[in-house]
Amino acid sequence: MGTVAVRLAGARKTYSHRDQPVLDGVDLEITAGELLVVLGPSGSGKSTLLRIIAGLDRLDGGSIGWDDGHANPTTGMVFQQPLLMPWLSVRDNVRFGGRFARHRADFDAATADELLERFGLAGLADRTPDQLSGGQAQRVAVVRAVAVRPRLLLLDEPFSALDPAVRADLQDWLADLVAELGCTAVLVTHDVDEALRLGDRIVLLGDRGAVREEFRRTGDDGQRDTVRQRILDRYRDDSVTV
Repeated sequence: MGTVAVRLAGARKTYSHRDQPVLDGVDLEITAGELLVVLGPSGSGKSTLLRIIAGLDRLDGGSIGWDDGHANPTTGMVFQQPLLMPWLSVRDNVRFGGRFARHRADFDAATADELLERFGLAGLADRTPDQLSGGQAQRVAVVRAVAVRPRLLLLDEPFSALDPAVRADLQDWLADLVAELGCTAVLVTHDVDEALRLGDRIVLLGDRGAVREEFRRTGDDGQRDTVRQRILDRYRDDSVTV
């Protein structure tokens, strides 16, 4: 186990419209530099957990801590929809992300172009969001998140609305991007195959965010098939309160 980047202890979150907590006593450690996949059925608290880590929501109980003892490291977040500014070009959407970083004074059009070139999107720089395919738009959303030079990259089912072939291409692209950046990344998904394809480690959540089981990356096809079946069996076994 390497350095812990984020640690949640006894994490609890309740919403007024829910009879039961969404998260109840969740313990989770995220290792610096890993791509952690949080997997679980609808209602298991995956997205709530990500919002807590991002600082977009607060815990009602328990604690969250960071490796340097300070709150909220520089974080980039990608949502299920690209949420690009429709009146801005791709270049300016990426610059918009950079404007919210500590280095924003240095983030000019040339810097945005360098980032787009680095991740294979230079040809899209002058397009507006309505001129992009779904896959292209989501790639731009990821690069915009990367523009803040994050120590922590959070992704909330970013490829769930895409066709399978496009999704597979973007999964490979994302894996290469995260490896090149060397940042810590957390991906939320309900797609078992996506989890196996991307995760250095997979955390399977059950009811109220309880960590049911953890799995580590394996390069052996037979072991991967065994893990896949194990995860599917746990999906069937666990009843999630919605």
